[in-house]
Amino acid sequence: MVDAIRSSRPQVTESVPAAGGPTLAYAGLTEGLSYVLPFLEQRRGPTGQHRRHAASWADIFAGRSVPTADILAVGCPSGRVPPESVPRSLLLPLRITLVVPLDEDTTAVLRRVSRKARQQHARELRSRSRSLEVATLDRDFDLFYDRMHMPTMQRRHASATRTESRATARQCLFRGGALLFLRESGERVAGLLCRQEHGVLVIRLAGVREGADEPYRSGTYMALYILTLQWAADHGFTRVDLSGCEPFLSKGIFQFKRKLHPEVTLPNNHFAGKRLWLHIRRDSPPVRDFLVANPMLVHSPCGGLDAVYFHDAQRPARADLRWEAPGVRGARLVDLDAFMAGEPATGETVALRTGSGDV
Repeated sequence: MVDAIRSSRPQVTESVPAAGGPTLAYAGLTEGLSYVLPFLEQRRGPTGQHRRHAASWADIFAGRSVPTADILAVGCPSGRVPPESVPRSLLLPLRITLVVPLDEDTTAVLRRVSRKARQQHARELRSRSRSLEVATLDRDFDLFYDRMHMPTMQRRHASATRTESRATARQCLFRGGALLFLRESGERVAGLLCRQEHGVLVIRLAGVREGADEPYRSGTYMALYILTLQWAADHGFTRVDLSGCEPFLSKGIFQFKRKLHPEVTLPNNHFAGKRLWLHIRRDSPPVRDFLVANPMLVHSPCGGLDAVYFHDAQRPARADLRWEAPGVRGARLVDLDAFMAGEPATGETVALRTGSGDV
């Protein structure tokens, strides 16, 4: 009964910028307060104030609940999405999952990896004496959680850090899961804590020693993922679930994991039927800057997902943010002048040239 009451009047959170940028608002499913809103704020810039209140779904979708918001994001079950297209709106998945299928040929793993990452991995595998270790002791878990995972989360997300508690991670992931360390010249430098379920290795927690930046520049973090994929293939797993993220191409973890050529899918859990309805309520230079800087994955009218890149005469599409991955049909270039005038962000996908050719 309590859940029913809460769902009929979900919480609305308005995020007012501290200095420039659009005013954001998130409403609806509570998961979005942990995933969607922090990401949008991180891409927007510092938050000066949060204002919260409850509202009806009708008032939320009509914009009456947050009249001062420039961009409204609504997390909702797919059945609550407005039945008719609303001008200046888009429909995204609430979250996406990145999954790498495996076969018994472990050499096939490397063929999935982007060319530059594959070349760097080959150069550094021997020069840095890299190897993968499976760890099983409680003190191994403590080292990973305290010296790798938590420092990495705090370095990346600061006060917005979200992760499993120590007790939950130990009991639900470490017990019966797999803790994998990457060693360089004998030293543990990075690790992954994974869950094992029905032939699928699910990566849940990750970290590098003391949360340092150097492992990302050197290729250490990529090597950890490549060796983990090879280990999973050697041990009979059929897939590796790289975990999920928000449906935006500007998400750093998407760009990193895309180099492994994963399949982009809807999550195989309760998130599968949840959507993110994005409504652009005002046209302004900061709003346009935000949309151009954050290409997104949207549900296609034809089924599947498309990458949407906004642009206008002053703002070229962010072609440096790559979209190519199995599960994404293609890229759409959407002119902001037309979109803001009320035209839908639909149409044929285009062959958008992105990046430097490192696919």
